[in-house]
Amino acid sequence: AMKINQNTVLQGQRVTLVPYTSAHVPRYHEWMQSEELQHLTASEPLSLEQEYEMQRSWRDDADKCTFIVLDTERWSGQAYADEDCMVGDVNLFLTDTEDPTLGEIEIMIAEPSYQGRGFGKEATLMMMSYGVRNLGITKFEAKIGQENEASICMFKKLHFKEVAVNSVFQEVTLRLDVSDQERRWLLEQTNHVEEKSYVELKLPAGVLET
Repeated sequence: AMKINQNTVLQGQRVTLVPYTSAHVPRYHEWMQSEELQHLTASEPLSLEQEYEMQRSWRDDADKCTFIVLDTERWSGQAYADEDCMVGDVNLFLTDTEDPTLGEIEIMIAEPSYQGRGFGKEATLMMMSYGVRNLGITKFEAKIGQENEASICMFKKLHFKEVAVNSVFQEVTLRLDVSDQERRWLLEQTNHVEEKSYVELKLPAGVLET
């Protein structure tokens, strides 16, 4: 099951990735009231209760791996709770039952003031590196709305190539096959990232979310 990352914190320069817990749901739910984000993520607005349900399924489903993206600088000062440092989320879906080495990656920087500042790029690189090292992923796909040029452009900078356009869903599929050379590059790009224990960082001894 995909509880592999339930205690994993990945701390980078700009962003820190933490597991999606129930504490993050209210803020996440607030973001998803935005019509623009619903449109960009092709999602329906959910009630708060449904969002809690969704968070539980994210934690327990074997074919999804998700992290909440925090602002490292704000978060590492420890003065703020996670939910005050949230800027977005990043997901890996294992969409092909025949091929467990294929991961579909999704990134959302929901906080407008953080968009276009390299937060999405670092979060995506960190998630890809995690997928390669911990989940045995050797191929990535990203499906992005045709009008979302910033996102398409970012993935191309990360060596993804456009492989398909779906005019019905108005979406572009980009793909990256992780060769040895790509793997080395990816690990180099993320060699500053520190992996830590979420429990030790955030909770007093003996308290663990079940």
